[in-house]
Amino acid sequence: MAEKVTKAGIKRANGYLYYIDKQGDISRATMARGGKKGGNREKVLKLGIKKQSGWLYFLDKRGDVSRAKMVNV
Repeated sequence: MAEKVTKAGIKRANGYLYYIDKQGDISRATMARGGKKGGNREKVLKLGIKKQSGWLYFLDKRGDVSRAKMVNV
């Protein structure tokens, strides 16, 4: 079960991959499609979230930052 860390309200654009970067900010990169290369990273919103070990941080369906406990398999 995921828990909400902070509300961001990010509206997603097609063709981009959204993620929480090492600095704890929301970033996006263009996705590789049909032989075109991806990349071109850019920051969307600076939050400065302090990540804790053992948790997976992600952007949920509502555009907010959530986290889920990682299971060691």
